[in-house]
Amino acid sequence: MVAADNPPPPDPAGPSDDELLAAHAAVLADGIDRALGPWVVRSVQVIAEAWQPGLGRTLEADAVDAGARAQADIGPQVRALLAADVDAQATGPLALLRGAVRYPTEVLAGAGVPPVVRDEFAERAFPDDVYGLAVAAFADLDPALHEAGLVWGAAKAHVVLARRRAEGRR
Repeated sequence: MVAADNPPPPDPAGPSDDELLAAHAAVLADGIDRALGPWVVRSVQVIAEAWQPGLGRTLEADAVDAGARAQADIGPQVRALLAADVDAQATGPLALLRGAVRYPTEVLAGAGVPPVVRDEFAERAFPDDVYGLAVAAFADLDPALHEAGLVWGAAKAHVVLARRRAEGRR
């Protein structure tokens, strides 16, 4: 047997599960904050270019402005949610991010870009997302957020399960 097969027990003086979760949440919040503006710009450009080549470039300044507004509005909401205790989180960060579709939608609709064809589920579940931009996973916002989202989700699940076990509920 080698030492790597038997890792040392955790240091009792190390960070608590809640502290580790907070650190992972901060990493995710920082990444989301950085990604919101560029996501809005990309979203506008992809849909605009698909409808009318060259329109994405024409709408770039409006998209950058909308991206800055999304970052200023949605970024702090996500950060506050992720900083809250897990038992006080009434929703998840992806639900807040789905609300960010209004920023590229305003730019596209203002330019007269028609809605895209969506399936019945998408139309029912996300009626305001007429361009099919809703974020389903952190990687949809930015592929670099995939791992941070997974790590945060696992850490949150660990904290919730540990609390429920301590309460005798699991």
